[in-house]
Amino acid sequence: MNPTAATVTRALVALDIDGTLLDHENKVPSGTVEALDLARAAGHEIVLATGRSLIGLLPIAVRLGLTDTWGVCSNGAMTVRLDPSAPSGYDVVDARTFDPGPVIRKALESVPGARIAVEEVGWGWRTSHPFEPGELNGQQKLVTVDDLMTQAATRIVIVAPEIRRFTDALHATGVTVTPMGPDWLDLAARDVNKAVALDAVRQHLNIPPERTVAVGDGINDLPMLAWAARSVAMGHAPAVVRSTAHETTGTIDQAGALPVLRSLIPDIDGSLSSLAAQLATAVHTAPGSCVALRVWHGTRTGLARCEVWTLHFGTWVRHASVPAGTGATMREVENAAREAGLVYPRGDEGRRRAHWRASFTGVGPAGFELPLAR
Repeated sequence: MNPTAATVTRALVALDIDGTLLDHENKVPSGTVEALDLARAAGHEIVLATGRSLIGLLPIAVRLGLTDTWGVCSNGAMTVRLDPSAPSGYDVVDARTFDPGPVIRKALESVPGARIAVEEVGWGWRTSHPFEPGELNGQQKLVTVDDLMTQAATRIVIVAPEIRRFTDALHATGVTVTPMGPDWLDLAARDVNKAVALDAVRQHLNIPPERTVAVGDGINDLPMLAWAARSVAMGHAPAVVRSTAHETTGTIDQAGALPVLRSLIPDIDGSLSSLAAQLATAVHTAPGSCVALRVWHGTRTGLARCEVWTLHFGTWVRHASVPAGTGATMREVENAAREAGLVYPRGDEGRRRAHWRASFTGVGPAGFELPLAR
């Protein structure tokens, strides 16, 4: 993936969250959001792939500006389409569930007194014992062990001293067991992991297998890293993770995900504003010679969507979103295009404003478009 290429073929870029995009103090390294925006402007599909439950994924997606993309959570048990227009902010695409009874009984037989938590999608967890704040995403409700086994589950957490010793015995009950440490196990349905969920997303997006990228740092990332055509381990990852990946980048303290994201986009003048840089990235990576900027107004004065489309084999297709265009005005978009050195048609008289034309794309309400040239 040549960062200086005139056009960039879109890729599915799967990114772990904790230890990859979020540091140990729950902070996003400086420059991460800007790099994600530019990668999206280059046409890449950014997919968050995390062990977090859905309730833990959502606020991080907002912080990263990824509110209208795909998400894989609970180590692949759930796939969602993030959508700010949906009542809850997402639509569930797939949820893989299993009967929690056999594995819970086996766990308590192996380690009486083990703490058990069963995921409640979009809310939190039902637990047999209290968990410390921060151990689980979302709220907790203390219930009996029998209550934990009454309905199908997407994910179970089992915590006990040296519980990892019983991984094989628990796996034999028909579940996927992922050790997150010597005292912590994550459980999901049989054959569920990040790679399986991501490949379903890849197929839906019609992205070829050779155009997949994955970045992670944990044991639960091993299937994802083995699946990707280009896999990158964070520098602080365990040795087994680094040996599985094709590449190793910097640690989370070194913002190791940034050079990976930057390798997916062309070199752009660093002095440009965010909107200008994203417009330049989108236009310079778009295949074909005919490119148009399309915008849609929402219920407010700012733009609800801003996208770059390209003419592909005689049909206009969406190339990329321009995240910084959302909330901007058409005048601000014009100014940013001019700042980026992009050429567009203008009126013949007066201040020679950009010559926008009505656009009916069949996607959403009628908007406006502006032809752009490199």
